[in-house]
Amino acid sequence: MNYNQYFKLKIKLVNSLSLILIALIWLGCTNTSQEESSEEEPAESTELLLRDTRDLTKPGGFTSGIEGPAVSDQGNIYAVNFEVQGTIGEVSPEGAASLFVSLPNGSIGNGIRFLSTGEMLIADYINHNILMVNMTDKSISVWAHEPAMNQPNDLAITSKDVIFASDPNWKESTGNLWRIDPGGEVTLLESNMGTTNGVEVSPDELKLYVNESVQGNVWVYDLSENGEVSNKQLLIKFEDYGMDGMRCDIKGNLYITRHGKGTVAVVSPEGKLIKEINMVGKKPSNIAFGGPDGRTCYVTLQDRGNIETFVADHPGRAFRKL
Repeated sequence: MNYNQYFKLKIKLVNSLSLILIALIWLGCTNTSQEESSEEEPAESTELLLRDTRDLTKPGGFTSGIEGPAVSDQGNIYAVNFEVQGTIGEVSPEGAASLFVSLPNGSIGNGIRFLSTGEMLIADYINHNILMVNMTDKSISVWAHEPAMNQPNDLAITSKDVIFASDPNWKESTGNLWRIDPGGEVTLLESNMGTTNGVEVSPDELKLYVNESVQGNVWVYDLSENGEVSNKQLLIKFEDYGMDGMRCDIKGNLYITRHGKGTVAVVSPEGKLIKEINMVGKKPSNIAFGGPDGRTCYVTLQDRGNIETFVADHPGRAFRKL
């Protein structure tokens, strides 16, 4: 072998070794990347599970005024404005929807809650009423009436059947907060607020939460045993989009529907945004907990006219009443 042949062979060997070294480095990086992806996969899957929603009812079954919702002792979901305005729809846990009742005297409902004795309460914003429906014979009566209300909107309830009602004035971007005692007596708790909308009681019933849709504020009050509020403080403020109804889970986290954004924001009792759950629709109007373990969330969507559902981390506060 002459020198030129030796030199060429040496170059070939060096190139071959270089290619082998590069290949080994590449394989090592690939394995490391795969190992890292494998380690991160459970967290990613959990997040996807939390954000997964599906249709419980077909789109268009309810009008764009769909609201409520509330879950009965039997696990059925009720929402206002089924097919036409001024009705209440009943939805089975499997998603079968039908007409439950039609409201009298031109009434149109908004928020729905159930008394501890099983009767349904409906905020009737047209006639300034809180209506009561007997679930057995479907008879409808006026549980409370207050002409000074703008339009009773969302409702919250304690274990002693004390009701709190938000009362927005959308034209003026103002609102009030009312308490309705079990005998139907109505008391104004605060006036000249922002556009009051979602309202909820904490699991220990020591706090009352009220949000203002236009202003983006969520307020928290100390709540006394007899239903008085004090020590009003700002829990959290959203700078974009609106808010509508909200509910607490048993840990005290607030699930707030973000109208226009298409999400449900989960906020801790300390006012920290934990996460946002993406809906298919963009105009969620309210939320309720139910299902066999209280972790199924039912969300009414105004732009789709239906109910979407997802599974939460914890049961809802109201599940203890089911």
